[in-house]
Amino acid sequence: MKLRAPAAGRNRGPIAAVLREWLPASGLVLELASGTGEHAVHFARNFPQLTWQPSDWDSKAVASIAAWGADGRRPNLREPVLLDVVDVPWPVEHADALLSINLVHISPWEVSLALLDGAARVLPPEAPLILYGPWRVTDEPVAESNLAFEAQLKARDERFGLREVGAFAAEAENRGLRLAEQRVMPANNRMLLFRRAG
Repeated sequence: MKLRAPAAGRNRGPIAAVLREWLPASGLVLELASGTGEHAVHFARNFPQLTWQPSDWDSKAVASIAAWGADGRRPNLREPVLLDVVDVPWPVEHADALLSINLVHISPWEVSLALLDGAARVLPPEAPLILYGPWRVTDEPVAESNLAFEAQLKARDERFGLREVGAFAAEAENRGLRLAEQRVMPANNRMLLFRRAG
């Protein structure tokens, strides 16, 4: 059954515009926490030179991704796999890029660390890890809408919440992933580009 996320329709265009600059010219993109699957179909259509591997930890999401993929019928879109970043090994052992949209704030901090550990395992030197979502930045005010969103997240689970870019980047650096670039996005979101050390 196809699930729908209104935000996916709003943010897929701006995200794709940045991906056009940051993704490699060819290879396999592993999308972590693909959710409904709407992004995967859109990106597979817009990046035909790349093979797109969607995944999610939730079996209902995996079913939705498969349903969207069946309708999209893109030759470069693989069947989704069940992948929880904290479970080792991952079912995908090598990727030329990793993409995660709206994961790190809707999960415990341990999930962020597991994501970074996994990126260090599966990415070759200089390959990108690309993250999208709302972030905290030291010495920058947090938008009221993001504060309200964070309060909603913490009401669901106290371990959820917006992560601070510097703290996240420090953990990434410890794993050989350097913060190469960041981009301010619409609706008070941000995209981060990390690259695997050579």
